[in-house]
Amino acid sequence: MASLTSISQSHTLLKKPNFTPSIPHNLSSSFTPRDFLFSKTQSFKLPQMASRSYVVSASTTETPRKRYPGGAKGFVEEMRFVAMKLHTKEQAKEGEKEVKQPEEHSVPKWEPSIDGYLKFLVDSKLVYDTLESIIDKAAFPIYAEFRNTGLERSEKLAKDLQWFEEQGYAIREPSSPGITYAEYLKEISDKDPQAFICHFYNTYFAHSAGGRMIGKKVAQQILNNRELEFYKWDGDLSQLLQNVRDKLNKVAESWTRDEKNHCLEETEKSFKHSGEILRLILS
Repeated sequence: MASLTSISQSHTLLKKPNFTPSIPHNLSSSFTPRDFLFSKTQSFKLPQMASRSYVVSASTTETPRKRYPGGAKGFVEEMRFVAMKLHTKEQAKEGEKEVKQPEEHSVPKWEPSIDGYLKFLVDSKLVYDTLESIIDKAAFPIYAEFRNTGLERSEKLAKDLQWFEEQGYAIREPSSPGITYAEYLKEISDKDPQAFICHFYNTYFAHSAGGRMIGKKVAQQILNNRELEFYKWDGDLSQLLQNVRDKLNKVAESWTRDEKNHCLEETEKSFKHSGEILRLILS
């Protein structure tokens, strides 16, 4: 059996002053400038932007075009903008989320366990299995655009779970958070492509950013710094992400404004489900 070294239970989450960006206490990771991880949900309304001034003449009337935050850079930037607003100020300078519920307050100590981490990995694999199966079957033609992007995680997670099993750990069945999220993804994928694309974007891009930081922190504390396959990509990750951004922007070009807004409004549910799975690490 490989040695799995635990770190002192008194090790606090933000102990290292030079670790930037840090992982906030409430387990909702901070982000890179373009992407992010999960956060607990809050009520969110799409911001109202001021219209440009316009002039009415005797012959013509210029109709002002409503502008949406990030829209000038493409729809992915709109999705990123909405997601960042669902972070707290501690997590992101763009964050607007207010901590209201007792469970949303900071966790005094970052104390992951092997058992909790395995629950997280098992439930995560179920979610990625579901996402990748939906993309492969392509109930809507736009889903096929996201086959073989290089961001897929299911096979990587299978290798990691096999490694844990080889070390003597029992791999349990998925738990309620993962099962509930997988069922929800199946439900919306058959009838609501805009909502599904929101979950697709948030899940893969979040893992590529804050998810990697959490994986590194867990590895340091309980895995003797072993880097799991879950946190490795074949090829240049930045380019893989950019390729998917381009495809997402292209797909959204055919959507109406109402369809785009519907996609953005699904962000809360994405954060809620992903956050429940993430918190299994500390269970």
